[in-house]
Amino acid sequence: MLTITNPKLQALYAYWSDKRTGRRFPARADLDPIEMRYVLGDLMLVDVLDDESMRFHIRLHGCNLFQHHGGELTGKMLDELPATERRELVTQTFTQVATTGEPMQAYREFVLDDRWAQYEAVVLPLSSDGLRSTCCSSVKSTATDKST
Repeated sequence: MLTITNPKLQALYAYWSDKRTGRRFPARADLDPIEMRYVLGDLMLVDVLDDESMRFHIRLHGCNLFQHHGGELTGKMLDELPATERRELVTQTFTQVATTGEPMQAYREFVLDDRWAQYEAVVLPLSSDGLRSTCCSSVKSTATDKST
């Protein structure tokens, strides 16, 4: 069980758990954007393209994430973005969830790419065949990033 403090992320985790319907994790097709409208702006959907190399295609990058990630990322490959500490952290997180198939929660306060970052996030695995993961991440920023 994850220790989630943000109410929207708690609701997202409960929604994800309900959609599992006895499976290890739900499929992306099980998720209804209308039912998730409370987190859509903070949602990132990432496809795992290759189990060996762990390449990630950003299928959806919520509009609220634009400021935190420095631009629109929908349709881009994670490893083709500029090499930054943020990209490395996101890659490590998605790799962990895709490899283990276990949901992950994090509350972070730190300097990242010369900017103060404070947020809570959950990353939830999705799978259409029960084996191959797609990651669903919702990030709720608890403070505005500040340059250091």
